[in-house]
This record gives sequence, C-alpha cells and structure tokens, in this order.
Amino acid sequence: MSEVQYRQDLVRYARSLFERGYSSGGAGNISLKLPDGHILATPTNSSFGDLDADELSKVTMTGELVSGHKASKEVLMHLAMYRQRPACGGIVHLHSPWLTALSCLPDLDYENALPAITPYYVMRVGKLPVVPYIRPGSPEIAVHVERLSKEHNSILLANHGPIISGKNIREAVFNAEELEETAKLYFVLKPYGMKTLTNENIDELNTLFNMK
Repeated sequence: MSEVQYRQDLVRYARSLFERGYSSGGAGNISLKLPDGHILATPTNSSFGDLDADELSKVTMTGELVSGHKASKEVLMHLAMYRQRPACGGIVHLHSPWLTALSCLPDLDYENALPAITPYYVMRVGKLPVVPYIRPGSPEIAVHVERLSKEHNSILLANHGPIISGKNIREAVFNAEELEETAKLYFVLKPYGMKTLTNENIDELNTLFNMK
C-alpha cells in the first residue's frame, strides 16, 4: 500500500470517529506507522472532522518532523507506545464521552478501570490500567504510557481520556469503539449491578484466542 493510501486511511477513520461523536472540536489525536518506520499523525490544533491528507505530520520514532505540519504535542505518548509494542501499527487517543467520564470517577481501580462485562472487552482490550492525572502534553504522560504499554494495548488517562492501539489503524479504531461501548455499558448497568465474567471465563478466552 502506498503512503498516499495510508494518509487517506487515517483521514477516513478520523472523520468516521468525529462524525459519530468519539471526538469533538480539536480534541484527540490519531496516528499510524508507515512501512518506512516513520509515524503519520494528526497535526497540532487539528480536528478529526476536517483533516487534510497532505498536511498530516510525518515524524521519526524519536519525534523529529519529516514533513507536513507540526505534530500534536501528545504525539510523544504515541511514540512511547510504538516503542514498547513493535507489532503496533495504529494508535487512537480520544476524549470520547463515556471513557472520559469514567476517567473522572473517584476511587478508580488503577490496575483495571473496567470490569470484564463482555467477552469482547476481554478479547480486544483485556485490562484498562490508569495513569494518574498529568496535564495534557506533558512528557511525563509518555513515561507512564511507555511503562504500561508493554503489557497493555489500551490505557486510560485520568480526567483526560483513553489511548488505544492495534496492529493497524483499522484495529486500533475497532478497539477504541469496543472500549467506549464497554464504558457506556458500565454506566448503564451501574445503578442495577452487573454480572461480570468469572476468572475461569477470562482464562478460557485468553487461552482460546491467545490474548496477552
């Protein structure tokens, strides 16, 4: 696939997320890994809804700008996740409503912010660890993301939102959608209580689908 096609894919998936309310205004950022090892990412102050494929930021794995507009200040946490997950080909950072609401709750379990409500959450995400609140754009966020992403493809930033990866941009978006729907289910069910999967159920899924 050519770089032009990768650029078009990133724009298409970003617009889809914007149109369905996963990102509003200039919130969030999205990236993918190119075959040459460089990273294609959303520029600073850009919107998922009106990205220009020719203006996307192309950066090295250490953050130097190769072409396009200046990258989002949050590209550092994308690069941290790519470094720890060599098979990762796409990353989405959202301010989606249900996951952002979850990130603001008191007494979050920082080891796993969501229970195993459905098998799909277990298969696509597994566990959702939490990074304590740090101001957006701080390099310190990338330090926490790098520490956690070796074992987790999704991380929740307290009072901020999620960062989610996949083997390509398509899978990263699918993982993000599943995670947002799980957070929505959590809030819908919370007043009534919920029956979650047992440890045996989770072990079966991990074994059958070779999940990490």
